[in-house]
Amino acid sequence: MKRLLVVVDMQKDFIDGSLGTAEAQKIVPNVAEKIEKYQAAGDEVVFTFDTHYENYMETQEGKRLPVPHCIKGTPGWELDKMLQKFSGKQFEKPAFGSKELAAWAADQEYSGIELVGLCTDICVISNALLLKAYLPETPVSVDSTCCAGVTPESHKNALEAMKMCQIDVH
Repeated sequence: MKRLLVVVDMQKDFIDGSLGTAEAQKIVPNVAEKIEKYQAAGDEVVFTFDTHYENYMETQEGKRLPVPHCIKGTPGWELDKMLQKFSGKQFEKPAFGSKELAAWAADQEYSGIELVGLCTDICVISNALLLKAYLPETPVSVDSTCCAGVTPESHKNALEAMKMCQIDVH
């Protein structure tokens, strides 16, 4: 049975754009290597895209995080250049977690699901918990060397929270 790799929001704005961090920039090569391994093994890789529009500042998220980012059609919305060579199903998501991804994954059969990407403490944890809720008997894991949080401390806190929810962190 195949494994599934979920690459969460590895977009320019989260790496070296409006919400970029040095930690996010450091994980890009790790994520590329992880994708290559999955694809070489014949496993499936999917990508999520944080997706906002010109009205972002009027949304609840925009009012709480007033930094326009991942506006569809802008360079900041695009996958990091190092990752653009990879293909896979794409899920655009207007919120932290993708219900569409979780429902789709629930209709598939995987021996395990692994998540990598950004930000550990917002979208990675949200999608990991959704996947765990939709697929309670499928092992869900997160590779901590392929994730970065808003801050190093919030990254660590999110990893600990996921461990408590029976998501394997390595």
